[in-house]
Amino acid sequence: QLVESGGGSVQPGESLKLSCATSGFPLDLYGIGWFRQAPGKDEERVSCITVGDGSTYYTDFVKDRFLITSDKVENVYLEMNNLQPNDTGIYYCAADLGRCRWGKRKKSFYNFWGQGTQVTVSS
Repeated sequence: QLVESGGGSVQPGESLKLSCATSGFPLDLYGIGWFRQAPGKDEERVSCITVGDGSTYYTDFVKDRFLITSDKVENVYLEMNNLQPNDTGIYYCAADLGRCRWGKRKKSFYNFWGQGTQVTVSS
């Protein structure tokens, strides 16, 4: 099971830290990805971490602003800095057995995913 939290409404330039709480599977054997769905847009992959070795991937529009980490036990985090209006959307975490496979562009290609948390960036 995956449960996202930490979303909210912020102004441009502010920060949020999303959490993906996991249960029922050995987190260190999985890759965890973050995806977002903005209104009227296709789902976008945001970031991914192979929990076991800590390797990470970021899409270009969040590099140098977002940071994905894990405690390797239960939680994966997405720290989001300098948020902009086009970061608005529902953010989902998804789990894939083995490792992060950056070629998987949608959460439906992962083994399972959570219900999402809303992030709204507006002045």
